[in-house]
Amino acid sequence: MVALSLTGCASDPAPTEQLRLTEQALTQAKAVGADEQVAELAMAEAKLQQALSAMQGNAFKEARMLAEQAELDARLAEAHVLTQKSQDQLNELNNQINRLRKQLGER
Repeated sequence: MVALSLTGCASDPAPTEQLRLTEQALTQAKAVGADEQVAELAMAEAKLQQALSAMQGNAFKEARMLAEQAELDARLAEAHVLTQKSQDQLNELNNQINRLRKQLGER
């Protein structure tokens, strides 16, 4: 029984698909404007590098977990950027509404 569980750990497949998804998430985050100033993007890139190193050492389970974490960090970075852009747009619309109200009040 113990031998079977050890064998299962050793036979983790290479997480090539997860690495592809992670790279895709990083690309998407950068496409919406995330850069190294966004902490989550920097963490995602660092974890991806760790995952790639783990892959070279055949530590596939560790590589998969790091790649999954990197993907989530990249998606969080994307969400932060999109949220900030939405907030900026909302602030601009509120400014425009206030200007219109002032103009209407002056008449």
